Amino acid sequence: MTDQQPLARPSAPWMLSLDAWLADWAGADSSRAAVARTLSQIGQACRDIAHVVAQGPLAGALGDATGAANADGDAQTTLDVRANDLLRDALAQAPVAYFASEEEETIQTLAEDGAIAVAVDPLDGSSNIRVDVSVGTIFSLYPAKPGDPEGSLLRAGREQLAAGYVIYGPHTALVLTVGAGVDLFVLDPRDDTFKCVKQGLAIPPTTSEFAINASNYRFWATPVRAFVDDCLEGTEGPRQKNFNMRWIASMVADAHRIFTRGGVFLYPADSRPGYSKGRLRLLYEAAPIALLTEQAGGGATDGMEPILDLVPDQLHARIPLIFGSREKIDRIAKYHADPSLVQDVSPLFRERGLFRK
Repeated sequence: MTDQQPLARPSAPWMLSLDAWLADWAGADSSRAAVARTLSQIGQACRDIAHVVAQGPLAGALGDATGAANADGDAQTTLDVRANDLLRDALAQAPVAYFASEEEETIQTLAEDGAIAVAVDPLDGSSNIRVDVSVGTIFSLYPAKPGDPEGSLLRAGREQLAAGYVIYGPHTALVLTVGAGVDLFVLDPRDDTFKCVKQGLAIPPTTSEFAINASNYRFWATPVRAFVDDCLEGTEGPRQKNFNMRWIASMVADAHRIFTRGGVFLYPADSRPGYSKGRLRLLYEAAPIALLTEQAGGGATDGMEPILDLVPDQLHARIPLIFGSREKIDRIAKYHADPSLVQDVSPLFRERGLFRK
């Protein structure tokens, strides 16, 4: 966030529609009004995306590859393209100067006099749509710099004005921060509006769950292996308790579990070609999730540095991402910061000093 005063929540948020919540929050402040209008349009676009997702195969082959690739070389699905178009068209009706998307090669100028710059991952987890797994939209708002598209978006995550995600699951939920905690909205199918159902989401400080793709174990750096080994040793290991491992392969779905009941998500860099700098995008995925996580009392890091302190060096820069319960993030950071705490030997025969009393 910028150095502006903390942003207050609406005084009585329970069951307010998103638009009423935003109007209450913005009041007579013109800068907040621009943020509110932009978030309202994102909400409308995500409502429309939710309708398409809910139709599944009735809406066509949404999960099929289009034959094209996004700006970073990943195969695009039909739903990726439709979600991107819905968001861009909606934001063209808001005070948005610049629109950056994981699905677009360059930053799009929507209104040169707009006050807001928006970055979106239109459809996170789209490869799972054919198997009916939850997918989502991630978004981030920054103050626009007139005439400077890249300068508006290539900046530290702490300068975000707002961030959030929408998860399209058994119900459609919006998790949102405007810099004063995190609030939860649910799309009410009776009147097609997002309504505030919980104020002040807080990630539990500790947990017994972690999410990582264990099939890549052999490619991980030693600190990541050591953390996972300790968890897998359960009550017989240095952590002295059992853990559950989760991996949905849809980051928004993993994030929503963490915001609901705690946990930690790890998508580290590894030794595979193309993964040495991580795989998730700093601008579109890591920075907004990091802002939400910190606002909910958790932490987010690349293993060494807080995500929100990092500045992307290009529009589609990739980064390792670890986020979730604060105690787990601090522990993982210690592994990365001090190699002496890790011995690269079989977990059944090693001893380490980090957890010894």
